[in-house]
Amino acid sequence: MVDGIIHVAIGFATGRIGFQNVLRAYIYHLQETNFLYDHNMLISLFVAYDPSYSNTTRADYDNLTEEERQTFHICRFIGPEDIQAEKDRLAKDTGLSSKEVGQAFGTGYAVQRNIILFEALREKVDGLIFLDDDEYPLAVTESGGATLWSGQHVIEEHIKYLQFSDITYGYHCGYLTPVPAIEFDGILPENIFHQFTDALSSDVLKWEDVSRLIRCGGVTYADKNVLSTHQAELVPEVNGAKFISGSNIGINLTNPERVLPFYNPPGARGEDSILSTCLSNYNVKRIPVYTFHDGFSFYGSLLKGVLPLSLEKISLYDSVEVNNRFYKACIGWARYKPLYTYLTQPENFSEIMKNSLTGLEQSLPYVCSYFNNSDFHNLYTDMHHYAEKVPEHNRQFHKMQQTWSEIISFICQ
Repeated sequence: MVDGIIHVAIGFATGRIGFQNVLRAYIYHLQETNFLYDHNMLISLFVAYDPSYSNTTRADYDNLTEEERQTFHICRFIGPEDIQAEKDRLAKDTGLSSKEVGQAFGTGYAVQRNIILFEALREKVDGLIFLDDDEYPLAVTESGGATLWSGQHVIEEHIKYLQFSDITYGYHCGYLTPVPAIEFDGILPENIFHQFTDALSSDVLKWEDVSRLIRCGGVTYADKNVLSTHQAELVPEVNGAKFISGSNIGINLTNPERVLPFYNPPGARGEDSILSTCLSNYNVKRIPVYTFHDGFSFYGSLLKGVLPLSLEKISLYDSVEVNNRFYKACIGWARYKPLYTYLTQPENFSEIMKNSLTGLEQSLPYVCSYFNNSDFHNLYTDMHHYAEKVPEHNRQFHKMQQTWSEIISFICQ
């Protein structure tokens, strides 16, 4: 808290300058509603940006107007040079080695989140809400063949429930995963794609969800019952994990020693999934607020008030980018599945990975032919490699948690 005032923050881990459009939507909302003033709250902004992702510079991220900056108590943009400087300071002040500090604050999506967590904890922020640069504070439902849009109070809902929770996460609609509309045929039969999906599946990419997405052209509408009943629910534990999402997520920071870092295997994603395996003793709630995921950048004009009457199907024929995004997502799933499986089902790890690799080996020739992309064969190589590296990645994961704990103890003393 700051002088008895509740202090919250929003965080973006990004590499796309389009995040400013999302940020401004939240700024305008806060200015219009006077929520912070009415509830005696401060809000801050922490943006960790990666200029190498889309060939950008610092000026592409921090060029807010003075009026926009004044919305925030603290407005901080964190680039690679800032992260390196902080790593050097921590190594000098804590006695930890540069290598140890680098495990918590290196490069990649998980460590971008960690530097935001670190900055927020150092500034004694009470709660942090992570937002994505391609998710908008909107819910879309379908009625009579037409779309109905409703604004969502994302920040307010997280603040409300974080008072009695360790972690909150909301719902998502729109384009949740980059699985495109698929026309099953002699090149790619449905049972083969089912096998392919099962091989990559861990906590996400369940076949029942994938088959529904394919039938709906990749579009997910908001659940009207969630919007109308407006009730939060406790997240159950399954195989030692409590499912969370990586965005539209709030983290209670009032007890710094209980704040956990993000981790993903080198070159992989799944930092939210890996974190989910550490939450047995945490109160995790799914809260009734949606964001619209514009995973293919179809609807940037939504934030300008242009509300489409229908949503496009994700078609392979529309753009090469659709094919590329699906391939990259598959690589991410293949790379983090081994560690996630090891953490949640260690007794069945060898059998699960053997079956997954067999499933990929048998299904990939069909997938490569259908998508006309031989790169999909890399999924087998990557999963096999990351399965062999699981003991090493597991050691890194736990060592990083230990290092994080020492860093947080240092800044809180």
